[in-house]
Amino acid sequence: PELRAPRGAAPLARPLPPRAPQPRPRAPLPRPRRGRAAHPPRAPLQLPPLLLHLRRRPRRAPPRAPPRRLLFALHRFALQAAVPPTAATHALYLSALAARRLPDAALLHLRLIARPGSPVPPSPTAYRAVVRCLVADHGRLADAVALKDEMLASGFVGPDPHVYSLLMAGFVEAGDGAKAVELHQELQDKLGGEPVLDGIVYGSLMKAYFLMGMEEKAMDCYKEVFAPESEVRFGTESYNEVLDALGKNQRLEDALNLFDRMLGEHDPPLRITVDVRSFSVMVDAYCAAGRFEDAIAVFRRMGEYKVVPDVAAYNNLIRHLGLNQLVDEAEVIHKEMGEHSLAADEETCVLLMEACFRADRVDDGISYFDRMAELELKPDASAYHRIVDGLVGLSLLDKAQEYFDQMREKEIHPSIATYETLLKAYVGVGATRLDDAAKVAKCVLLDENVVFSDVMRELLEGALRGEGREDDMAKLYEDVEREKAEAVLRAEEEKTRAEALAREERAARRAEAAAKDEAAAKASAAAIEAIIGHRRKTEGETAEPASTPNALDGGLLSRLGLSSPGQGAPQDTPIISTETKGDGQEQF
Repeated sequence: PELRAPRGAAPLARPLPPRAPQPRPRAPLPRPRRGRAAHPPRAPLQLPPLLLHLRRRPRRAPPRAPPRRLLFALHRFALQAAVPPTAATHALYLSALAARRLPDAALLHLRLIARPGSPVPPSPTAYRAVVRCLVADHGRLADAVALKDEMLASGFVGPDPHVYSLLMAGFVEAGDGAKAVELHQELQDKLGGEPVLDGIVYGSLMKAYFLMGMEEKAMDCYKEVFAPESEVRFGTESYNEVLDALGKNQRLEDALNLFDRMLGEHDPPLRITVDVRSFSVMVDAYCAAGRFEDAIAVFRRMGEYKVVPDVAAYNNLIRHLGLNQLVDEAEVIHKEMGEHSLAADEETCVLLMEACFRADRVDDGISYFDRMAELELKPDASAYHRIVDGLVGLSLLDKAQEYFDQMREKEIHPSIATYETLLKAYVGVGATRLDDAAKVAKCVLLDENVVFSDVMRELLEGALRGEGREDDMAKLYEDVEREKAEAVLRAEEEKTRAEALAREERAARRAEAAAKDEAAAKASAAAIEAIIGHRRKTEGETAEPASTPNALDGGLLSRLGLSSPGQGAPQDTPIISTETKGDGQEQF
């Protein structure tokens, strides 16, 4: 190509040299591996002492909301933003509802998305979460079985071995091994009569056989699924279920062989066959056999296989040691728990308290319970029941009464078991504590969350009758009715007072708002008046005639008694003057 000259000029005759080929961009150099320096090491950066101090200070993480609450907020935001949910969204939401112990809400939501024509049908994970909530947390086996039938009838999900395993485990816990075996047979029929290749169901099946006294049948099932030619697939959860079935039924050697197989197959991150529950199951098996040192040893081997113990695993081992009065060993495990940066929870403190009670170390047990206040832990009604029950067992009724009163002061509703424990203890002492027994009965009758059983009523009435105090029971009922009526009147008065206070607050807010509006109106009016006054003043100054030199001179001459040219002439009248030129002629 020719180099073009500017417009109007002759073009240059010499052509441009050929364009050199542009070099291709080189691929980025590979990053140096860890441990190898890509350039000479630099000198360390010298920071001021203040920055060094701030740099060394540990940073505290900001307070975070509970994950479940965040999940609910995110789900609500997605609905408001019209973001279409997916099957994973529904599964996570159902899992959160199940974790919050809301089975009815989870069941309603699952049935809502399982309707015919649903744009996002439920996944097997969704059914597993709701069934687990119904079976494990609430014991609603009938509702769980009905949900399983709905799952099969909907056509969205086929016969899921995990759902059947949860149902089988629930019936085993309820003591109905035959129903668990029947569910396994139903699953086989749904799969065309073929063996179930998912190993998740065999742990519950073995437990059902053991429960029915069919130990040989259970071991035949175990040998069949773990035979070399078996096609049954096992994962961490399914391994743990079979391991638990062996350990709880005095099959420690078989459990050890299976656990060795699990450890041999464990190759993280490619394959994970053991977790925290695997070691906890082995701890249960060793403790059931009375081998507590081996239980502690296998618990401490978690780090060898990159498994991190949690608080629940520590609590499980402490519970076994406490049940066998091994308090010193339990306290050592509790100390190791703190060394691994794990904070004890309410269950840990209660377990240590019960262990001390069994070893006749009452003061140490009470100190463990009282330590929860220092750790900012909040014991619930179950924790208070366990300390009351433990103190009653040690014949420390006055101390038990103190914690019972403390529970009521903190507005924690005692369970019926706590009431019955105290009532039986006072009645068992004899006539000297019948008044205290009557007070406990009165608390039961005034508590709307519990029901005074006929057995407890007959026990108290019989004790009072034996002491010739038959009228005390009638008087007790009268006092209860009177206090209930007084409580109703008090509630009505408080409601009336609260409504009156609310009305006064609303009136005060309205008056305050009206005062603010009036003040704002006055301020606006003053501002408007100021603007209008300023505008009028500006317009008035503009309307006055501009001062001229003639006017100024006229004012000065008038003071001197003289008159200027044009003085007295109308405004805008030209001033006439004469001027004599050099030739002697005058010009107007």
